Amino acid sequence: MLEIALEAQVSPETLRKIESGRVATPAFQTIAAIADVLGLSLDEVWAGISQPESIAAPA
Repeated sequence: MLEIALEAQVSPETLRKIESGRVATPAFQTIAAIADVLGLSLDEVWAGISQPESIAAPA
């Protein structure tokens, strides 16, 4: 998690808060930076947000 936060130029605490849901609406730039570091497109991020059950259930 530390490496991802540092590469995305986000504090590890901010990343923890986003992961735990304590940040209800993270800034777009923050999400875009994290997605980039993880190799995800914003379309993939949006799909995960709008259909969270698809992440929990393996294909």
